Amino acid sequence: MGKPPTSKKQQKRGVDFKKFKRKIGRKLPPAKNATNTNIQSKAIILPEQSVASERLGLALSKKGLTLKELLQQTSHHNAKVRKDAVVGIGDLTIKYPNELKVHRLAIIEKLRERISDEDKAVREALYLLLKTVIFPGSLEDASGPFISLIMAYIFNAMTHLVIDIRLMAFKFFDLVVQHYPSSFLSSAEKVLQNYGDILRKNHIFLEDKGKLKNALGGLVRCLSLLPFVNKEIGSASDNCNNASGALHAFESEAPKKNTGFSSLVTTLEDLLQILYNCFQELTSSVHVMSQIDVKSIDCMSCVLKCIDLAVKFFILGNSSSETGFEVLVPSMSKGAEFVLGKFTIQMLLKKLLQIFPLDPIHQPSQKDDEIYYVWNVGIAEILMRISEAVDPLAILGGRFLLFIENALSAQICCSTRSSRSIWENNSVLLLPFIPRLVLRVQSDWKFRLLQAFTNTFKGCKPNSALNVACVNAIEDMLLPSNRDITLFADTSESEILDFQISWIQELPHLLVQLGDGHPSSSKVILHLLLRLGQCAPINPSLSSGYDNLQKSLTEFYSTPQAEGAMHNGPFVKLPRDCQELAVSSLYYFSSLDPLLLRSLASCCLCNTLEPFVLFRIIEVLDSSHKAGHIQIADYISFCVTLLTRFTITPENSECAANNKKNASHYRTVKAVTDVVCSCLSHIGDDATILQMLQRIMVSELSLNPPLDNKRAILRLLVLLDSKPTILPEQSICNLANSLLQYLLDAASYIPEDDDDVDYDESNDKDQMRICQYYFVPCFFLFDRSGRLLSLVLNLMGSLIAGAKPLDPSHQCNEPAFDRANRISAITSILIFMRGDMKLRRALSSCKAEMTYILQNLLSLQASNELNMNLEERHRLQLSYDQLKSATNR
Repeated sequence: MGKPPTSKKQQKRGVDFKKFKRKIGRKLPPAKNATNTNIQSKAIILPEQSVASERLGLALSKKGLTLKELLQQTSHHNAKVRKDAVVGIGDLTIKYPNELKVHRLAIIEKLRERISDEDKAVREALYLLLKTVIFPGSLEDASGPFISLIMAYIFNAMTHLVIDIRLMAFKFFDLVVQHYPSSFLSSAEKVLQNYGDILRKNHIFLEDKGKLKNALGGLVRCLSLLPFVNKEIGSASDNCNNASGALHAFESEAPKKNTGFSSLVTTLEDLLQILYNCFQELTSSVHVMSQIDVKSIDCMSCVLKCIDLAVKFFILGNSSSETGFEVLVPSMSKGAEFVLGKFTIQMLLKKLLQIFPLDPIHQPSQKDDEIYYVWNVGIAEILMRISEAVDPLAILGGRFLLFIENALSAQICCSTRSSRSIWENNSVLLLPFIPRLVLRVQSDWKFRLLQAFTNTFKGCKPNSALNVACVNAIEDMLLPSNRDITLFADTSESEILDFQISWIQELPHLLVQLGDGHPSSSKVILHLLLRLGQCAPINPSLSSGYDNLQKSLTEFYSTPQAEGAMHNGPFVKLPRDCQELAVSSLYYFSSLDPLLLRSLASCCLCNTLEPFVLFRIIEVLDSSHKAGHIQIADYISFCVTLLTRFTITPENSECAANNKKNASHYRTVKAVTDVVCSCLSHIGDDATILQMLQRIMVSELSLNPPLDNKRAILRLLVLLDSKPTILPEQSICNLANSLLQYLLDAASYIPEDDDDVDYDESNDKDQMRICQYYFVPCFFLFDRSGRLLSLVLNLMGSLIAGAKPLDPSHQCNEPAFDRANRISAITSILIFMRGDMKLRRALSSCKAEMTYILQNLLSLQASNELNMNLEERHRLQLSYDQLKSATNR
């Protein structure tokens, strides 16, 4: 048996780590080796900061950086720092504009490096800075090193490997061209080549049409700056002047050699082919779209605009070369058959005719119809422009003419108000080509196109651009031109003549509808009316239609209202150039209607009409009368109306004449009187004219018109009368009463003797001139007719004796003060008359009448009929003594 197991006694060992039992939630005490992390500090106070003192007075950005520091940071390796530096430069130059003026070149020299920056945000910040701050603040430095500093870096960016940088370079160039258009021509060829290179990368643009839109937008601006593209085909002289003026601005930078121009033509030919390829691919992509997106619409429109501008350059450049302008056009282009880029635009014509008109593949919506209409109008404009230059018969196919007819008849894209607006805006582009198109088509199509055009003309709004375009097209179709588009001037076709008459008859109604709120549109119509009048003598059909406009034109000048009043039409408030056109056209009426003359007279009497226009009307009507276009009775009636009705202000003459503001107005009254009297005196024999007018003038004087109108009538009487007078006895008797009333009204201008210290001698001289102005016509009449003088003196004596007042509106029992004023006025008149040598002799022969006046004065003093106070009796005695003294001299 084995031994039983023995139990070994375990020895006790030391404890390495003592375990403590912690209750949950109790905070543990800090360890023995824990580090105290409490920090204690004391403030350090310095007397001043040296950095702040150094920047005192410097121009700083919002972050406290100077311009130098910001410019240095534009080259920082961090893109955010570069962007912040560009933004900071903008803030600093806005706050301190003088910094931009002083350091402009240094800023551009440093910032131009960011044009090719790899970060898009930096490029966008630079673009915004140039657009909003630097370019607007540097317009005065449009030439010299400023532009050349930035252009080199833009051209470098246009050839960058990164497509986004290349596209952004075109945006920078577009920005430069916007502010400095003259910078384009000096580098046109290089820029257009770069545009061609970028447009060839179709795969990029088909993925993001926004990039294509931006590129094409800049190209449109560049092509619009090419020579001739902004000059429409008009007169040769106009094109010559316009082209010379446009290119003169670019004389310092435009290429001078023909070889340079030839290379530009070659570049444009290549670009035109690229644009057409781009147009084809866009068309293909649009056809498969169920709904056309906005970017595709904009891209298609921009491509068509670019093609149109390039075609304009080729065609109008050749037209301008035929005018003799030879700065850019090579010598071989002088031939009449030569067209720049002829082969290229002929190929373009054929290709566009094959696809015209564009039609959607899917069922189109109203919006699709509007979009396709805009595109088709753009293509039609290009086709007609090319056809006129290289092949006029190319577009005379039924498909093209049908589109033009439907477009003019508003059968396309006119179902809603918005589509109607789109139709109007785009139909304007077709109308300039209609005259030449109608000239070349067959008679059946000619009638259809003219009917569609007439419907457009009568259906458009008077103040719309479409209406102006219609009027311009009518001018081309009716009137001779410097070019070969004189249409239907002597046509014998009754249908064509009916269209002409309907167009002409519509013009006055348009003027009335336009009123005075659309002067530019009114000017176009008035210009057409003037040209119609000028050409009417050589065209009997036009002459008859032009003469028939008078009744309709009456409303344009003024229209009669109830009780003989006249309501002025738009003519009075139109600008002077429009009024000049309207007045000049009056001469060409073969026989002016009396109703139109009355309407013109009403305009002349309007206070708001400028004196220049008033005298122009009188001048034209006088010339028209001399040419036999106005009956003598109607012309005399017009002139007499001016003399008897023309006034300036509604106030009475005395108050108005004493106002210095109205001095020019009264000079106008005097000038009108002189001009009208001169016109009447040239009609024929003075005695005959006086015999025709004397009853009318005496009758008008008896109606007691304003003082200036009375003076005008007397001025005409003096002009037509002779010495001795040839006025009949009855007229002299009737004239005496009116003449005395006129003298009493004018007596208020006779200066009084005044011993006051404040006596103004200059005012006294002015009153004397006015007094002579009114009194001289009477002196002439008295000198020519002793009988008239005797009658007036007797009327004075009777008036002193207490006879019935001359003005029937006055009461017979007038106050004594009024009679004293009247007696004082008569005394002043007689004394003033004696100041004239001829009248003094005439008054000497009227002793009986003068004695009669003195006796009545003496009798009035002794009479107690009037309750006169002491002052009134003194004035009466003074009048008697003055008159007695003057008579005895």
